[in-house]
Amino acid sequence: MTIFQLTVLAVVQGITEFLPISSSAHLILVPLVFHWPDQGLGIDVAVHVGTLAAVALYFRGDLIALARGAVVAVFRQRWGEARPLALLVLATLPIVAAGFLLQDTVGTLLRHAEIIGWTSIFFGILLYVVDRFTLRVRRIEHMTWRHAALIGVLQVLALVPGTSRAGITMIGARMLGYERTEAARFSMLLSIPTIVGAGTLVTLDIAESGDTVLIGHALLAAGLSAATALAAIALLMAWLKHASFTPFVVYRVLLGVGILYAEYAL
Repeated sequence: MTIFQLTVLAVVQGITEFLPISSSAHLILVPLVFHWPDQGLGIDVAVHVGTLAAVALYFRGDLIALARGAVVAVFRQRWGEARPLALLVLATLPIVAAGFLLQDTVGTLLRHAEIIGWTSIFFGILLYVVDRFTLRVRRIEHMTWRHAALIGVLQVLALVPGTSRAGITMIGARMLGYERTEAARFSMLLSIPTIVGAGTLVTLDIAESGDTVLIGHALLAAGLSAATALAAIALLMAWLKHASFTPFVVYRVLLGVGILYAEYAL
């Protein structure tokens, strides 16, 4: 791949990872639209690792609090302090299990534009309905074990391209009555263990391959996606303080309609 192609993919990933519009769908569509070779799972994971750095930097205060709570729980036996971290772990378990069992299916069979078109429309409309007609009273501090488990189960749907991991977890949180900014905050924190799990395995594979070109491309893509994602997170959190998810819904529906038109009519 050329540096230009890597740059485009990294920027697209950085912008879309934490917006409810499906970064995986865009990473599949970009090479299809421009007739580039598919970048493969290795580069996909590299740009995801870049976004991991961005979310860790933006929510560093939350991560410090989670780590402090875990330390207090272990050394002072105040187990309640580790509850926020335990909720994230609980919400992560379903997608870890599903990802392990469905790795081959996700990597090959589901990477099709037609699937992305339908999922973009369906989950976009679902996001609008849930965002428009549910309560907005809860914060992460109110989260129960049942809520975390339900959001975790819904996150498994993100293995289908076009669903959007951010989108489906925000849908789950909004459905349970969490404020928009809190839904986005939990979704982004939940991305950390998910990306760490997937990123560790693929990063080890890339490092062990000894392919210096691939390693260089992965590092460049990760750095570019991190910078772009940091800006996207800040803009999203600022937007949700005063507005709704509707612009993202409109984008998803238009994207899905465009994809299906290209698939069926052209």
